Amino acid sequence: MPLLHVDDVVVRFGGVTAVNQASFEVESGTITGLIGPNGAGKTTCFNVITGLQAPTSGRVLLDGKNITRMPVPRRARHGMGRTFQRLEAFGSLTVEDNVRVALDVHEGLRGMMRPDDEATFQRIDELLDRVGILGYAEERADSVPTGTARLLEVARALACNPRLLLLDEPSSGLDEAETDAFGNLLLELAAEGRTILMVEHDMDLVMRVCHEIHVLDFGSIIATGTPEEIRNSPVVQKAYLGYSEDETAELPVTEEVAR
Repeated sequence: MPLLHVDDVVVRFGGVTAVNQASFEVESGTITGLIGPNGAGKTTCFNVITGLQAPTSGRVLLDGKNITRMPVPRRARHGMGRTFQRLEAFGSLTVEDNVRVALDVHEGLRGMMRPDDEATFQRIDELLDRVGILGYAEERADSVPTGTARLLEVARALACNPRLLLLDEPSSGLDEAETDAFGNLLLELAAEGRTILMVEHDMDLVMRVCHEIHVLDFGSIIATGTPEEIRNSPVVQKAYLGYSEDETAELPVTEEVAR
């Protein structure tokens, strides 16, 4: 059974259909890509999955349980975490204090009080070090580079120990070396048993780390497959990457991750 199942989801805003009968699955312990052109409905799908947007119709199942109408805090308690396309860090707080807030909220949802002891500070340092931004710990969040703020959001999400992590354009603002390191981090998290669903426009990163990819266009899933299958799909080349069926698409050639 997949960890996440999006079942025939429709989202309409007035006369505009943002998501049109989208169905896809995310297997446990894998990295799954959700890609498509701007305006394809990717973030709207994320909002439905995480409870920020009620679907017009359709269902979201987590571990076989229907969570379509479940409030956001309960989804977090069930092990769901996410980052946002638009940065949501607390700008006036330091980088480390942003993570501390996430830890406080996580423990509060569990009905526990978390003391500010040595173990807490060590945990914060471990999270910042893991995403590669420990050197910015005492900097205000609104003063760090965009790429660093993206990684801060990942650290905050990891502070809640999610089993399902939804990442919305996480590599935006990262340079090439940072993106390579971030890809390695994603592979490590999946190897530890975490499940990742990622909206991303960096096709090199998507093709390198994803086990499976779903392609959205005009709110509908038009293709699903391995990186190799998606790379060679004429439908994807035409609808998403701007190639006609008569042209040969030169997508990034990367080592395929075993399914």
